[in-house]
Amino acid sequence: MSEEILINVTPVETRVALVENGMLQEAYIERTSRKGIVGNIYKGKVVRVLPGMEAAFVDIGLERAAFIHASDVVSGQSSGDDSAETPKTVPDIRTLLREGQSLVVQVTKDPIGTKGARLTTQLSIPSRYLVFMPGVRHIGISQRIEDEVERARLKSLIEEGAAEHDDVQGGYIIRTAAEAASAEELIADMRYLHRLSQSIQERIGKASAPSVVYQDLPLFIRTIRDLIRPQTEKVRIDSRESYQRVMEFVKEFVTEFADKVEYYPGERPIFDLYSVEDEIQKALSRKVQLKSGGYVIIDQTEAMTTIDINTGAFVGHRNLEETIFKTNLEAARAISRQLRLRNLGGIIIIDFIDMEDPEHQRQVHRMLEKMLERDHAKTKITGVSELGLVEMTRKRTTESLGQVLCEPCPICDGRGFLKTAETVCYEIFREILRINRAYEPENYLVMASQKVVDRLLDEESDNVADLETFISKTVRFQVEPFYSQEQYDVVLL
Repeated sequence: MSEEILINVTPVETRVALVENGMLQEAYIERTSRKGIVGNIYKGKVVRVLPGMEAAFVDIGLERAAFIHASDVVSGQSSGDDSAETPKTVPDIRTLLREGQSLVVQVTKDPIGTKGARLTTQLSIPSRYLVFMPGVRHIGISQRIEDEVERARLKSLIEEGAAEHDDVQGGYIIRTAAEAASAEELIADMRYLHRLSQSIQERIGKASAPSVVYQDLPLFIRTIRDLIRPQTEKVRIDSRESYQRVMEFVKEFVTEFADKVEYYPGERPIFDLYSVEDEIQKALSRKVQLKSGGYVIIDQTEAMTTIDINTGAFVGHRNLEETIFKTNLEAARAISRQLRLRNLGGIIIIDFIDMEDPEHQRQVHRMLEKMLERDHAKTKITGVSELGLVEMTRKRTTESLGQVLCEPCPICDGRGFLKTAETVCYEIFREILRINRAYEPENYLVMASQKVVDRLLDEESDNVADLETFISKTVRFQVEPFYSQEQYDVVLL
């Protein structure tokens, strides 16, 4: 599998595209005016404690107060080894926090929609191979490293390194990128994290609340830290200044990838190389066309994302069951890609076309699981339910692609549909009757959109005449070109 990373940097935004086998798989966008804050560490002030929710709101200097749950405070204050056998009990939030208290927190989820940022007191500082957690005595290993011998080797190296630096209190998570890393590379990472942690502690001591004490790296450098892998063939950057900063980072932390990073000076925009711009535009659509002729409908709502599969123009070759099976298999591959590309998170319900054969159900489910293994975000998937639905969750830390690039339609207020002209006409009739009972105007003037006025003068003309007879008043109409279809005003003359 060939993999390339394209980085497009402009003064107003940075965009990153992860391309596998010539097909866009993931897109990341960070705008100068609205940078993501996941990973940032703040010294905040508790502004409100909510016992009924076992949570609190913390002012960290943002427009909206951030949210922290009692469980995130408990984990941040625990210092022992986190044991799976130890039951987790959540104390009363009032015993943990009080209003006006200063609190050092880290953002785990960006503000999304109407919700503020999500916080934790368990700080974690990432590097290339490790994540350092000050004050927690625990060593964890990424589940994506499956070789038991390698897991034991890595854990042993970290334990030895931690013993040599017993003056530094903290735990570690060994990242997927650490697989096959040498002892020297891991120890160098540990030393870097120790220095950074000490620097952060010094800043915390000097900072006043609310203020930021640590900001994560910019997107184009985080990409090198988090996304570049041995199978990555090229990383292309179209900004010379950003390329130079990336090379400084690479030479210090990931020297083995130095020959894979290159500056792209081409006249053709870098995102045109693999039709990335077109794929991003397609990712904003509800409908995803499958090569067979079938299609997938994706609807993102506040509560969850629902996905429906249809055979569409695909009629198959053998029988209905085989047609459905092939459509579902293709849809499973497409859905896993769309989840990554659109950065969809939270609860996701997939309505595959009903399959009678249990073996077909198993194969489609296995295909979805296999494709989701390549996802950088944590996913959890259930089996096929009695209703034929597959339920899953995908960890959401930042806004989806649609939320970053779009806003709710001001005409329909995000509903996705408008009242018909007929419906608006009948609302106008009811409004005139209501006003007529309360006031005694001589005549009425209705101001509405072109489509509504056209219908009032044409299809509804008999109803308008009946209304005028009933109220013994004249009703005139005026087109307002800037009114939406649902807007109207009834003026008393």
